[in-house]
Amino acid sequence: MGNERIKIVLNGRDREVPSGTTVSGLLRELSLPETRVAVERNAEIVRKPAFEATEIGEGDRLEIVTLVGGG
Repeated sequence: MGNERIKIVLNGRDREVPSGTTVSGLLRELSLPETRVAVERNAEIVRKPAFEATEIGEGDRLEIVTLVGGG
């Protein structure tokens, strides 16, 4: 990751992240465990095995939902 920052929309809010950030990197930055979230990027679900390889790009729209157990 470089010093360049890109603009994305995360859960409806504008945000800047370093260029080259992956879904895994974003989750680490947000202190969210990969095992308890669902991620949608540009209206498509990102599967957990692809989190590390999926690079976030300028203008991407991400929705991250935290899964909560219980009954």
